[in-house]
Amino acid sequence: MTNPLTRMNPPSLPDAGAAGYSQITIVEPGRVAYISGQVAWRPNGEPVPTTLSGQAEIVVGNARAALKAIGATPKDLIMVRVFMIDLTPERLEELWPHMHALFDGVQPSVTGVGVASLAGPDLQLEVEMTVRLPS
Repeated sequence: MTNPLTRMNPPSLPDAGAAGYSQITIVEPGRVAYISGQVAWRPNGEPVPTTLSGQAEIVVGNARAALKAIGATPKDLIMVRVFMIDLTPERLEELWPHMHALFDGVQPSVTGVGVASLAGPDLQLEVEMTVRLPS
């Protein structure tokens, strides 16, 4: 069977692979799941950490739990959208190790969006995922 996801970084575009993601992801036919934006809220209602890094750890944990709930892994990620308050190069640099932990060596397509606010005043980060469900 062919790989259901093909990732590309063509030489005519900047090399996103060096940063840990792909410019293009081609999806073979199959079922697709859309996972709502995951934030630093926890099932037990504990307070949200005040640091971006602390929130990113929880967001990655929530994202992994969502993938597990549908029987998927990072290799099934098609597209990841990252929404961040005060998106700056320095804050992206702080975030990338957490995103790489979520990706687990896979390089899905990624879009980062700077936003003025999220669903709660204490939230700094939200990660939304599109996933091809394994056969």
